[in-house]
Amino acid sequence: MKNVLDGSPSGTVVHPHERRLPSRKLWIAFARGATGRIVVDEGAREALVESGRSLLSAGVKSVDGDFEVDDAVEIVDPAGRPFAKGLVRYASRDLAEIAGRRTDELGEGRSAAVVHRDDLVVFP
Repeated sequence: MKNVLDGSPSGTVVHPHERRLPSRKLWIAFARGATGRIVVDEGAREALVESGRSLLSAGVKSVDGDFEVDDAVEIVDPAGRPFAKGLVRYASRDLAEIAGRRTDELGEGRSAAVVHRDDLVVFP
């Protein structure tokens, strides 16, 4: 309080983000509640965060919760820390069956993309 009375500036400085999220990604990140969690390995975390890739079935370690196609899910690292959120392309029961499998192990007609990068928001 003394600093304010002495004429020193006081308050909170809020710096703008370097980039703006499109409205669709804002909707995914903040308007949709997460109905489950997907635990991914470190390689998948790195691909999502550093390279802006889609989440593939090979990087999924486990599934937590009961969700359906197009539900919002949290994506967490091996330690359980959430770092992203996205719209999932598999129901939880189906994703549990293909977790950890490479594309060539999925069988015909199944996509390896669990959460497409267009439906994914990585948190800072």
